[in-house]
Amino acid sequence: MPFTAGDFVVYPAHGVGKVLEVEKQTIAGHELELFVVSFERERMTLRIPVTKAKTSGLRKLSTKKAMDSALTTLKGRARVKRAMWSRRAQEYEAKIISGDPVAIAEVVRDLHRSATQPEQSFSERQIYEQALERLSHELAAVEQIEPEAATEKLEKLLTAA
Repeated sequence: MPFTAGDFVVYPAHGVGKVLEVEKQTIAGHELELFVVSFERERMTLRIPVTKAKTSGLRKLSTKKAMDSALTTLKGRARVKRAMWSRRAQEYEAKIISGDPVAIAEVVRDLHRSATQPEQSFSERQIYEQALERLSHELAAVEQIEPEAATEKLEKLLTAA
């Protein structure tokens, strides 16, 4: 078993969740073992078959080293491509859904706007906030701090860059 009850995990489409238990259910005459994962901020419980956990992208929390790498990415220069916004938006959303903290940090870095820069469009702001929320929740779980404190830490890194 890769996960046990009480483990924090990351599910790419929903972010950080907590494994409540591993349960057995009979579905369509087949007995399945399922990870029961609770996503507190979305008030959602997800059941993922143990055999499908890896292919679904379910993974353990990032290590401190991986999170440090993501934080280093935030300090870098924004790399905004000259492609159409719709194409860039698709790429950003793919990075967020990948669940990779470094890729998510790239999205946050690239879409961050300082007070001196022009306003973001509504869709830019939405993608930025989604990426920032995902990254801050994983950082909070890794460092065992509140999500708000993690968001503040990320924003300080962004304004210092």
